[in-house]
Amino acid sequence: MMRRTTTTLAATAVALAAVTVPAKATTMTTTSQNHKQGAYTLTIHGENAFPESIATDGDHIYTGSIDDGTVYRGRLGAKTLEPFLPAGQDGRTEVTGVKIAGDRLLLAGAFTGRFFVYTETGKLVASYTVPDTGEKTLVNDEAITPDGDVYITDSLRAVVYRIPAAEVRAPVAGAVPHRTLRVAYRLPDYVAGQSNGNGIVATPDGKSLIIGYWYSGALYRLTLADGTVRKIDAPPLPSDDGMVLRGNALYIARSVNNEVTEVRLSHHDTRGAVVAERTYPGADTTTGVAISGDRLLVTNSQLDAFLYGNPLRSPVFTVENLPLR
Repeated sequence: MMRRTTTTLAATAVALAAVTVPAKATTMTTTSQNHKQGAYTLTIHGENAFPESIATDGDHIYTGSIDDGTVYRGRLGAKTLEPFLPAGQDGRTEVTGVKIAGDRLLLAGAFTGRFFVYTETGKLVASYTVPDTGEKTLVNDEAITPDGDVYITDSLRAVVYRIPAAEVRAPVAGAVPHRTLRVAYRLPDYVAGQSNGNGIVATPDGKSLIIGYWYSGALYRLTLADGTVRKIDAPPLPSDDGMVLRGNALYIARSVNNEVTEVRLSHHDTRGAVVAERTYPGADTTTGVAISGDRLLVTNSQLDAFLYGNPLRSPVFTVENLPLR
């Protein structure tokens, strides 16, 4: 297995301070044991997979390696994910957030400050780099509004980047453009040296974004029309990582807690109540979550092994496929 250099590990440790992951979850904390029925595990064929995020387009499941940038793909219903885009291709050496926008595959580049747009066949549409401000960066996750615009969090910079739909949908022709990510909004309450804004989703009406903060566990609503950011009245949920929204049900992968927390949003997304907390045998640093039909897909990232060089608890990287209810 590839190991991070001491310098990189130290920088990463500062960025994601206080990560201590339980060795293995062995209980289910939902109210019904029926959630366990029908669960099964998908195997990722890659020794450096460290799958931080996950997405599905209705035909395939995608995940990416934060360790080397490989993108893995498998058909829905299959039990394995195979390499789809090789490590290092197009300068893509780390992958965090993975999302699908129509026939486009969106990939966040983590500590490299990069972002990539591909076609569903793996052709590069465009690549991006964060503005050269001298600040550390962690390009973490992305959300797509109904009109196709893409919004991206940076856990170490108090900003949200935006890529307009026209750039995402642009045809592949001639030289591939490389652009600088444009800052669209600024976020409050960032703590220097900590991982802040992480998971992000767009509301169904396309008017707002909901953003989870990893370190504090707070949820915020950003109104796109005027950039207003307000904290949602909800219990703090530290280690908020990947998020997915269906209706008013927000599912949050909580990495350190090794669980997926369901938050019911109400009153124009100004309040949130925890309605379920669930884990499963073998849960191992649950950083990514996606919904496919009536199924929940959750990554077992083993991210602490990537960050600190801890021994892997399993030589095989996996994704758990669970009934949504």
